[in-house]
Amino acid sequence: MKRVLIALLILGVLNPAVANDWKAAQPDYAWSFPRDHWAHAGYKTEWWYFTGHLTAEDGRRFGYQFTFFRIGVLPTAPDTDSAWTARDLIMGHAAVSDLDRNEHRFSEVIYRAVPLLGGFGAWPEPLIAWSRGPAGTPGKWRLSWNGSGFDFEMRDDAQAMSFSLSTRPVKPLVFQGPNGYSRKTQSGTGASLYYSFTRLQTSGQLSLDGQTWQVAGESWMDKEFFTSVLAPHQLGWDWFSLQLDDRREVMLFLLRREDGTTDFASGTIVHPDGSTTYIDGSAFAVTSQARWQSPRTEGVYPSRWRLSIPQEQLDLKVVVELADQENRSRLIGTLHYWEGAVKLLWDGLSVGKGYVELTGYGTSSRPAL
Repeated sequence: MKRVLIALLILGVLNPAVANDWKAAQPDYAWSFPRDHWAHAGYKTEWWYFTGHLTAEDGRRFGYQFTFFRIGVLPTAPDTDSAWTARDLIMGHAAVSDLDRNEHRFSEVIYRAVPLLGGFGAWPEPLIAWSRGPAGTPGKWRLSWNGSGFDFEMRDDAQAMSFSLSTRPVKPLVFQGPNGYSRKTQSGTGASLYYSFTRLQTSGQLSLDGQTWQVAGESWMDKEFFTSVLAPHQLGWDWFSLQLDDRREVMLFLLRREDGTTDFASGTIVHPDGSTTYIDGSAFAVTSQARWQSPRTEGVYPSRWRLSIPQEQLDLKVVVELADQENRSRLIGTLHYWEGAVKLLWDGLSVGKGYVELTGYGTSSRPAL
């Protein structure tokens, strides 16, 4: 699962009178690629999510995140000829973790999907989504299809950060759940349509404070679209995307109640040949072993875990690379979540890497999914 519609303002822009007109995720959805990499009008929420580990030619290590969110305002196009009537909002999040200098930077944009501000392309044109940069930064943020993978770029002059990256799949696309139908509740009333590229070879440029590096590494891409919301008793989620050195990948998510216990959990094992095994919460155990408190938001986040999947003979330590990888919005005051690079240890030896997302920690942080 994922991910952060954290946009609490979504509650303010939706019209209750048309709430039932949104499309719901269905288990028999008829997928068509590459068309389904583009936007899906009529679903309330959609995101394109990239995270990864990059290394510069001089050995400097970085983690990064790049995300576009489509936030539905109207389920159908308005009855007007004006291109300035927004059917959607577009929100972008980007972050860089300088893992050798213990520094994390976060950038964001949010605009109406209208000319000059941002929008979503139409298949088969290469452009999938775009927006203006942050205020004071020229240029655009872009996400495009390059024929086999994705290209994307962002820039934020106030944060003195930018990157331009190109990806291609090392392993084929996988569905997260049978036919990509990913349940979020025991009853199945909450669900998304969800697929991933779990290994993307990645290269390009990354800049901080006026210094630019040629970088290369591996990324993970998630795509979800849906309409359903978190159940009233679900506070947030812990999400893991893990790339093992033996060429397996693991995706796990745990939806938490307000008391911190797990309400619903699910996951996918991607084997070296690209085949998948779906597991429920009874097949794995995730135990927090350390915590970090944000000095800015006072949110207390897990920062080290023991992860056990007996059927895969996995018993891992998941350790954050940098404690403060909290994304704190300057545009939406109540919005914060932790999204960061982790390393995987087995009997003290490094066996892989990954990314973890933690939402719903601290006050006023329940994501409006």
